[in-house]
Amino acid sequence: MNLDVFHLFSLIGTIAFAVSGAIVAMEEEYDILGVIVLGLVTAFGGGVVRNLLIGAPVTTLWSQSLYLNTASVSILVVFFLPIAWIHHWKKTEAFFDAIGLSAFAIQGALFAVDAKLPLNAVMVAAMLTGIGGGMIRDMMAGRKPLVLRDEIYAVWALAAGFAIGYGRFGSTWELLTLFAFIVVFRMLSVQFKWKLPRRSLRSNQGRPEKGEE
Repeated sequence: MNLDVFHLFSLIGTIAFAVSGAIVAMEEEYDILGVIVLGLVTAFGGGVVRNLLIGAPVTTLWSQSLYLNTASVSILVVFFLPIAWIHHWKKTEAFFDAIGLSAFAIQGALFAVDAKLPLNAVMVAAMLTGIGGGMIRDMMAGRKPLVLRDEIYAVWALAAGFAIGYGRFGSTWELLTLFAFIVVFRMLSVQFKWKLPRRSLRSNQGRPEKGEE
């Protein structure tokens, strides 16, 4: 695995999700400690969940001072920005979320490939790394997780895992192309409201069964 590429995607994802978590915390009117905690959880939650499920040491998080410092600085910068700037930034919230999803999905897939895991495990690692932090963020903020209710989200993380695990993307430029591909298709999902099939039981609640009228 190209370590420079791995670190690049780790940094991109860390910044994007740390900022995302900080903004959500400020929307919920958390104090500065809550903003920092939620930002860090969003940035590192996906990697922790991935490591737990594939058997990698979770304690490696504490040796990643570069990422911890980067996330902390990103959170503090957002916290002290003028409110008007943050409102303007929020208009591109989905874009930053897409960047974090793509970067961390690729990072998770590379991690699993380096561990010589099979294709299905690479796909799961990509998905969990890409969506784990956002899910924990939403649940801690008392929100229904974005990945479970919004436009197509986790599918793109699985696609990144499949492409890397299948061996189609390995060089730096190929991975950067894949990164752009995932971001673009996530944003297309938002723009055109692409959704996976779903069923609702609400419309049938309270209706009498046939023969009971």
